[in-house]
Amino acid sequence: MVRLWPSGLGSTSSTSKWASPPPASLPSRPASSLTLSTMAGAIMAPESAIPTFFTVEYYEEQDFRDAGIWALKQRGIVSLVAGTPAVELDERLSRRHDEPIIVKKYASAFFGTDLIARLNARRVDTLLVTGCTTSGCVRATAVDTLQLGIRPVVVREAVGDRAEPAHRQSLFDLQQKYADVVSLEEALAYLQTVKHVAVGS
Repeated sequence: MVRLWPSGLGSTSSTSKWASPPPASLPSRPASSLTLSTMAGAIMAPESAIPTFFTVEYYEEQDFRDAGIWALKQRGIVSLVAGTPAVELDERLSRRHDEPIIVKKYASAFFGTDLIARLNARRVDTLLVTGCTTSGCVRATAVDTLQLGIRPVVVREAVGDRAEPAHRQSLFDLQQKYADVVSLEEALAYLQTVKHVAVGS
């Protein structure tokens, strides 16, 4: 299995360092940084053999042409400028220097990136997904995970959206058709089991 930390999903990220004031599209129900830190601590011990990938989303062209036509629909993209604090990983995630950062331009962590090649090289069969937004990038990543033959697991307390109805509906739909939606407690218990197997093998 593997752990994926989506950090710059959609137009917002609960794990990024937003400048003040934050963009208008910042979720009203973001994934808790405490929850993300708890999840991170469960797998980032030195002996852990569980690979972790972080994702960020940013744009380098001044006219945002590297966002394609998505920039015409998703105006929050203008806050995701390369080299600015808005797209930096939050230090509370405790990323190690050897843990990869996947740069993406669209909702799914797979589209236009080499993430699937990295997962296949490690023979990954399960992917835990967290971040923002539940109805956008979390959902897109989970659906692509399933379509690429890997089991997606979404941690309920570690995802968030700009609107509670969208968040709840997306979790319902993911559970019904695409992913296993689990509690933080269940995810932590699973991670501990996998750690013990990996360390003992």
